[in-house]
Amino acid sequence: MKRAVTSFPCVLDETLKTQLLAWAQQFEEVAWLDSNAYDQNHSSYQAILAVDAFTAITTDYQNAFEQLEEYQSLAEDWLFGYLSYDLKNDVEHLKSGNHDGLGFPDLYFFQPKKLFLFSETEVTLCYLNMVDDELEDDWLAIQNSVTTSRVESNPIKIRLRTSKDSYFEKVNEMLSHMERGDIYEANFCQEFFAEETTIDPLRAFEHLNAISSPPFATFLKLGDHYALSASPERYLKRTDTEVISQPIKGTAKRLQDPSADALMVHQLENDPKERSENIMITDLVRNDLSRFANTGTVQVEELCKIYTFEQVHQMISTVRCEVPISMSSVQILKNTFPMGSMTGAPKVSAMKIIEKLEDAKRGLYSGAVGYFTPKGNFDFNVVIRSILYNEARAYVSYSVGGAITAKSIPENEYEECLLKAKAMREALQEE
Repeated sequence: MKRAVTSFPCVLDETLKTQLLAWAQQFEEVAWLDSNAYDQNHSSYQAILAVDAFTAITTDYQNAFEQLEEYQSLAEDWLFGYLSYDLKNDVEHLKSGNHDGLGFPDLYFFQPKKLFLFSETEVTLCYLNMVDDELEDDWLAIQNSVTTSRVESNPIKIRLRTSKDSYFEKVNEMLSHMERGDIYEANFCQEFFAEETTIDPLRAFEHLNAISSPPFATFLKLGDHYALSASPERYLKRTDTEVISQPIKGTAKRLQDPSADALMVHQLENDPKERSENIMITDLVRNDLSRFANTGTVQVEELCKIYTFEQVHQMISTVRCEVPISMSSVQILKNTFPMGSMTGAPKVSAMKIIEKLEDAKRGLYSGAVGYFTPKGNFDFNVVIRSILYNEARAYVSYSVGGAITAKSIPENEYEECLLKAKAMREALQEE
């Protein structure tokens, strides 16, 4: 698909971000991916904005990866969208029967008519030829845009899908599975939700992003469906023959006192439970990548490195491999999905137990949002620290979870969930 390409010098400051997102709200499909200038390796762009679908694919889990591969290979263009956690049912013989308040499709991608790629010094506009006469006028309109009037919001009454007592019971049941040897790690999640609730998605995202400033922030609008993500985690990235994954396992809270905060980093770095969680999932990722990697190329680039964010410290590992240039990008995704950091190990057993014990269908939560390039390269985050909103249903949801191992103490795991939920709760309260 041919695109007109023009670059302009610019600095992506907060004012321009506000103008871009305000201008984008006129479209039914919007994907905004923002690195927040976070100091990380493997970043291709400071930010990307894609709007206005020319074509799109939406489907349930059945043959979803096969349909996505056909769509991606025929388009040979930029595609933006998401893979929901429940595509596990296309990868393995599994099912999703838990309560679903959000009602998102299992997979949704679109081919944007208008695309903005931001580097540190310029923006490159890539417009399909059918709209290339709008390119310069749009860029001028963005720089002159003003914030639109906000949607009036109702008071937000957040409820727990899983009670505290029930959470403890379920974690103890999961620990029993570990004692029997069924699994040795599982990511157990719970949903916080509000019904009959109207929010301003853009304002909620701006608050969430200001609170967290993560490297994989996302504002995704697909009709009535919104994902407002402050994700710190990359799921998978392909650049030609290189594939990398950066699983997160291990969390510690930030402290205001610098000395105490530095001590918290040291304690996380040397915590045997947190390190064992991370190493187990790193091994799982290595195993997933070895399914398709060139022999002998799977390597751990960083193991249990501590990265600091506005709300928390996180332990992150980076695993890379080399693949044949001819290998299908969608097959790479299918062979690693869902990401090990959100399932556990062994992966299939963990997913079965998760489905039995959790009270809500995960849907887009713990899935992935990202993009394909025309060459078939891709970059996807992990949908955590995210607010999901179905405007038509007036339903708002955010979920949090943590890795359960044989060393887990249920009370501590519950407190970690509340820590992870803090930013979403604050964003909705401010909203």
